[in-house]
Amino acid sequence: MTQSLPITIDVSASDSMVSYMRAVNAAPILTAEREYELALRYRNEGDLDAARELVMSHLRHVVKVARGFMGYGLPLTDLIQEGSIGLMKAVKRFDPTRDVRLVSFAVHWIRAEIYDYVLRNWRMLKVATTKSQRKLFFNLRKSRARLGWMNDDEVDQLARNLDVETKTVREMESRLSSSDVSFDALLDQDHDDNYMAPSQFLGDSRYDPAIVASNNELEMDRSVQIAQALAELDDRSRDIVTRRWLSDHKPTLHDLAEEYDVSAERIRQIEKQAMEKMKKVISLPDWA
Repeated sequence: MTQSLPITIDVSASDSMVSYMRAVNAAPILTAEREYELALRYRNEGDLDAARELVMSHLRHVVKVARGFMGYGLPLTDLIQEGSIGLMKAVKRFDPTRDVRLVSFAVHWIRAEIYDYVLRNWRMLKVATTKSQRKLFFNLRKSRARLGWMNDDEVDQLARNLDVETKTVREMESRLSSSDVSFDALLDQDHDDNYMAPSQFLGDSRYDPAIVASNNELEMDRSVQIAQALAELDDRSRDIVTRRWLSDHKPTLHDLAEEYDVSAERIRQIEKQAMEKMKKVISLPDWA
């Protein structure tokens, strides 16, 4: 049973991307025999040093894959970071007994991790939620970069290739072309520039008579229940709970301990027992 890899690859912590790239490229390229030996040691013995060497020697491939995703406006350092996670997952699952080099196996895990990161972070609004939409998202980005806006024939061709409807392609193209809008108005912009914020279209329900009446009734009902619960307590417990929870000037446990000539721990116990007794009297709402 292999252990999880305690390997931290913090690109942003490097002095610069240049120094990180220099370190990555300085890592030796493993021969097939050395790779097989390391992979067996990790798989059979859980040797983390072997796993670390496998990861470090393949980081150059992470960088190469990550560069292919730079057109999405996300930091290269973040893309490399996510790709490195995919690489570590690949090392953990790699079977050296199969006639496949680690790089061929790992590139799929690296891409998958970066794909997910791009979809999670490219827009606040998720542009792709299903498997077919995710596939369409990346293919459409490539087509748009090469052709710009697509005509009807190109849309039909892409829809056939990906086995989706043409309206799905059009919808995804529209999502890619739209820009994010902040839900709330931005404080550092003029009022005229904030009219597009969705929050500007919400009505103010604070003064709705029905809501105000409902809140007042709920508050009244809660006050009655608290009064009934306090009435079930003895004088000392009632005084402690009232002053500790319902007073504007709340005394400390030590203040009350000195007043009642007991320990602070005893005051805490009395308070706890009183609260538990009150809970049995106060009915909680259905959703609580």
